[in-house]
Amino acid sequence: MDELNRVSVEKFNQLDKLPVICILDNIRSQHNIGSIFRTSDAFRIREIFLCGITATPPNREINKSALGATESVKWQYFDDTLLAVEQLKTEGYKIIAVEQAAGSIILEEYIPRPDEKVALVFGNEVNGVSDNVMDMVDACIEIPQFGTKHSFNVSVTAAIVLYQFYISSKKILAL
Repeated sequence: MDELNRVSVEKFNQLDKLPVICILDNIRSQHNIGSIFRTSDAFRIREIFLCGITATPPNREINKSALGATESVKWQYFDDTLLAVEQLKTEGYKIIAVEQAAGSIILEEYIPRPDEKVALVFGNEVNGVSDNVMDMVDACIEIPQFGTKHSFNVSVTAAIVLYQFYISSKKILAL
């Protein structure tokens, strides 16, 4: 850890975070949940909201891929994703679904404003972001794809999107 110049969990908690919250809308795979925790740690995401059927730590299967990130990344659980979205809207967050939908914006074309707090909604591995949540979002972004498959794994999607948000925001924050 010293050679990699990694910080302790205590130091991590004191560092500025990217003004991004990940909302996991009924993610069924505990390995995907753990991977999203690990990616969120890597890019210093503010928090993860685990919603619906999304499993919560402590959990052996989540820990297999999180590798301790459940200890560094703050998280909350909500029975219903809509409750999480409503709370974040009242706190001034822009709610953005990561989904293939009519009117979506290509990821690289979305540039967050310096003062913008963003909540990114990642949907279920089969059904995507819930329809009732889609009705509440402020925008929708998607990753362009050129192969025969119509989607990425949700943990891969989260990694791509969070990296893009990090790149867009790192000039604003002392990351």
